[in-house]
Amino acid sequence: MNAAHRQRYRACQRTAVDAAALIPSGAKVAMALGAGQPPAILSALAQAARAGTVRDVHIYYLLCTGIAGASVFDFDLHDRVVPMSYFHGGVERALDKRRASSGLPPVDVLPCHFSQVPRSMTEHVGVDTLIATVAPMDADGNFSLGTSTDYSLAVARKRGVRIILEVNRNMPYVRGDCMIPIADVTALVENDVDDLPSLPPAPRSATDDAIGAIIAGLVNDGDCLQMGIGALPDAVCAGLAGHRHLGIHTEMMTPGLSMLMQSGVVDNSRKQIHAGTSVFTFALGDKPLYAFLDGNRDVEAYPVEYVNNPGIIARNDNVVSVNATLQIDLDGACNSEYVNGRQYSASGGQVDFVRGAYASRGGRSIIACHATAAGGTISRIVPRLTGPVTTPRNDTHIVVTEFGWADLKGKTTRQRAEALIALAHPSFREDLARGVF
Repeated sequence: MNAAHRQRYRACQRTAVDAAALIPSGAKVAMALGAGQPPAILSALAQAARAGTVRDVHIYYLLCTGIAGASVFDFDLHDRVVPMSYFHGGVERALDKRRASSGLPPVDVLPCHFSQVPRSMTEHVGVDTLIATVAPMDADGNFSLGTSTDYSLAVARKRGVRIILEVNRNMPYVRGDCMIPIADVTALVENDVDDLPSLPPAPRSATDDAIGAIIAGLVNDGDCLQMGIGALPDAVCAGLAGHRHLGIHTEMMTPGLSMLMQSGVVDNSRKQIHAGTSVFTFALGDKPLYAFLDGNRDVEAYPVEYVNNPGIIARNDNVVSVNATLQIDLDGACNSEYVNGRQYSASGGQVDFVRGAYASRGGRSIIACHATAAGGTISRIVPRLTGPVTTPRNDTHIVVTEFGWADLKGKTTRQRAEALIALAHPSFREDLARGVF
């Protein structure tokens, strides 16, 4: 790095307390996603809120980790720091229970496709601050957003926004369109935390393995993959061990996908755009995943408005997207967000990739779920959804449960119902059929 970069770096350096003090009351803060959430800055902001020096701070984000849950989203700060969630997880569900017991409304959620979150934050919400963890500055004076390019880059490029970064040498240095130049930074906090937020592998069940095997059988050599995280996608990745020349264009880079790269199953040789390179917008997993990404020229990160743009997705042939849902009705509409009348997760990038994959030449969009929930007492295939429509029936393509798969395209509503009832658990099929035929 040159002398001007070093000088600017030193001028931006702050303690976490001083950096957090730059966030005023009433601020609208974009917090980086997942592993990009900055622990020292969040802790200092929580301390300021407890001391009463800052209030009415609204924090906008996806995929909250325990770092934020134990600091700025501590229940005792609910009247000073307000979570504004684009995607619910365990932190929000726990907060909702606590808030309900105190007579408070649940955590606010902003319904939005992942590809549209950057515009939502910058144009409609009007966020004025970005807080994120980044890799150390490179020779060109840039900070790689590492695991979390997603919406953070769009916020960083918004004119006049405060950019407060936590520099951690353990954040992987990732290439692509994922850099924040030192010239744009408001403040820097150095904090080399050993362990980035991680997502331990979920234990796989026999049902996960059955569904994974079915989905793997729908994937051909040379296909381009999008996949999420969890036991079911891990089962799919395990089932792909014998495939060759697969590609990756995914919103989320996972340990399972990285293992496919390391084993040679993925080489990205058949892709039409970014040939030879795996493309993602955020990564979440474990230490080996983060080590794999660091400095790896075979992977690149791009903003979510690019990665999840259905038109960009469709530029690769034979895209196969794999997404999970919570409920499917007999027309094929999917609820991937609500459980028991409450927000459980959110739409994320599901519809982005459902539409992008189907628009791809030879592409297939797969929606998967266990046939039952609650220990087999509830059918996930239902006459009518009990939550919002995440993926509309017009978009649903292939549905998979442990009992098989069905292609809904080209089928009438009656034919769809017949096909979906065949995917339900046998103990629910008669009741489902009685309501239709």
